[in-house]
Amino acid sequence: MHERLDDYILDIFQNAVEAGASYVTVELDERGDTVRVKVSDNGRGMDPEEAQRALDPFVTDGVKHPSRKVGLGLPFLAQAVKQTGGEFRLDSQRGKGTVVEWSFPSHHWDTPPRGELSQLWRALLNYPGNHELVISRLGDSGLQYEIRRSELIEALGNLEDVGALALLDEYLRSLEEKE
Repeated sequence: MHERLDDYILDIFQNAVEAGASYVTVELDERGDTVRVKVSDNGRGMDPEEAQRALDPFVTDGVKHPSRKVGLGLPFLAQAVKQTGGEFRLDSQRGKGTVVEWSFPSHHWDTPPRGELSQLWRALLNYPGNHELVISRLGDSGLQYEIRRSELIEALGNLEDVGALALLDEYLRSLEEKE
């Protein structure tokens, strides 16, 4: 089971890119008494039966991880959300993409801690592949920003370059320090 919110976001993002998505959005809203996350993609999507199987921890397609007999990412997320009284939604259409949306009550004792968001954003932005990523963040005290992978690559060049990574880290930390 994942320990932090950033673990869940990373897992769902990886699923999106590995499902062939060329465009992924990650929205995190921590205003008020609720933590809301929405990950949308334009990947290959799932038909209703596949989406239902994706929520079964004892089913896996055997493709992503051939040696595994179980797929636990979405089932663990749905269970964690249920334990806190939050909301979970999986909406997917074959050939159009997938939306995974969930929320936790921010003050529930079983709501996972956020984790280090600047490190999460860096990991997502540096995930291999030719895809666009848009990260939207809202928080209390007026915290609000949007990050586009294509704009960062345009400004910094290769995000694997040491100098670019140092600037990226500084930028991402500065965004979160506004909270």
